[in-house]
Amino acid sequence: MKILLINGPNLNLLGKREKGIYGEMSFETYLNELVTKFQTVDIEYYQSNVEGELINKLHEVGFSYDGIVINAGAYTHTSVALRDAIAGINTPVVEVHISNILTRENFRHESIIGPACKGSIMGFGLDSYRLGIESFLRN
Repeated sequence: MKILLINGPNLNLLGKREKGIYGEMSFETYLNELVTKFQTVDIEYYQSNVEGELINKLHEVGFSYDGIVINAGAYTHTSVALRDAIAGINTPVVEVHISNILTRENFRHESIIGPACKGSIMGFGLDSYRLGIESFLRN
C-alpha cells in the first residue's frame, strides 16, 4: 500500500509555531514514528506553502497511490482549486487537522475541501495523521 501525506502552508513550522495549538514535535520527528509503526505501508511525505504545488502533487499521484492524507492548512477554508483537484483524482483523500477546527475562529469552521474527501479527522493532535492512515488500512 502506498500513501502520501501532504501538509500545506505553515505546517513546515510544526514544533516551532503556536505550540499551544500544534504541539512541540516537528512533523519530521512524527513522520519517523509513523514509518516505524506502519512498516508494511510505503509512506511518502510532501509539504508546500504554495497552493499550485499542492495541486500539482495531487495530480501527480492521484491516479496511482492507494491513499492521500492531507492537512491543507489555511487552504482548507479558502481553496476551491484544491477542492477541485481532490475531486478530479481517483485516489481517495482523507482530510486531517491537528486542532479541532470547529472550536477555533469562525472562519476556520468551514472546510471547502472536506466534501471532496473520503472523510475528515480533526482534533487529535498529530495522531490525526495516524488515524488517517489507519482509515485506509481498514477498507
